[in-house]
Amino acid sequence: MHTPAEHSSFDVVVVGAGPVGLACALEVQRRGLTAVVVDKGALVNSIIGYPTNMEFFSTPELLEIGGHPFPTLHYKPLREDALDYYRRVAQTEKLTLRLYERVLGLEGEQGRFEVVTDKGRIGARFVIVATGFYDVPNYLRVPGEDLPHVTHYYKEPYAHADQDVVVIGAKNSAAKAALQLLRAGARPVLVVRGPDISESVKYWIRPDLVNRIKEGRIGALFNTTVQGITPAAVEVLTPEGPRSLPAQHVYALTGYHPDFQFLAALGITCQTDQAQTPSHDADTLETNRPGLYLAGTVCGGLNTSRWFIENGRYHAQLIAARLAGEAAPTLPTVLQPVQYS
Repeated sequence: MHTPAEHSSFDVVVVGAGPVGLACALEVQRRGLTAVVVDKGALVNSIIGYPTNMEFFSTPELLEIGGHPFPTLHYKPLREDALDYYRRVAQTEKLTLRLYERVLGLEGEQGRFEVVTDKGRIGARFVIVATGFYDVPNYLRVPGEDLPHVTHYYKEPYAHADQDVVVIGAKNSAAKAALQLLRAGARPVLVVRGPDISESVKYWIRPDLVNRIKEGRIGALFNTTVQGITPAAVEVLTPEGPRSLPAQHVYALTGYHPDFQFLAALGITCQTDQAQTPSHDADTLETNRPGLYLAGTVCGGLNTSRWFIENGRYHAQLIAARLAGEAAPTLPTVLQPVQYS
């Protein structure tokens, strides 16, 4: 696992050093092609951003890439288990990495691509984009959202003891954050746009949250929208009228989406469907730009529950076989989306 010189050329450039991106690079290398993985952040940067001790919904074998066993003491791995596992896979496979290097654009054509980064240029015959969706939050677009005490990512609750904290959202991330905040001594209030906690919240989390709301230990406002955020409060509109909620910290856990601006910079168009699905062949994963492929969650556009590590990892085998001129591998007939806790 090393970083090459500034000016270099490979058979394949993989954009995104998450689990699916790493899987793409190792599958390509196993077929005798050279590959480099480029990422604007750290190795498996999205998992680094997950909450401390987050438990994956999946069992270890569903998160494995390249046939490497995923050792863990837990029935369902923790964030920290995954960080160690994917680092070890990258080391074992001797993957070439260029981390903390941002891709700016793509010039040329299949066979003669040049990936333009903020640190130089990388030649490539083919390019695979496996950038996921976790880097771009769904913004509320209200005044005060850019204040320093507002964040779209939740890590851990301990800094908020004896503090008023507003959590915006009603799905798994918001539910777990509210429960952890309560048990760390904070005073959490949920602001929910819809009429209830989402039915998609995991079956072992939802009753806990619903009961804490019934007890009054977690505040909850339903059918409520955020109108603005000030340094000391969140201004909301409830069915009964406007309210001001005290808040020393605000977690706007309203989801994420792919970086469509980045995809456009690479020359990838998006469909006009509701999900704004990036244009690609469902059988080959090749985009509207020949030689440029998509892998993993980014394939689903705004439908971010369609692909995860568990099924997106098979994209690596499919693309690598195609680039090596092999027959398409036999893959599982049903690749159901699997969500994390």
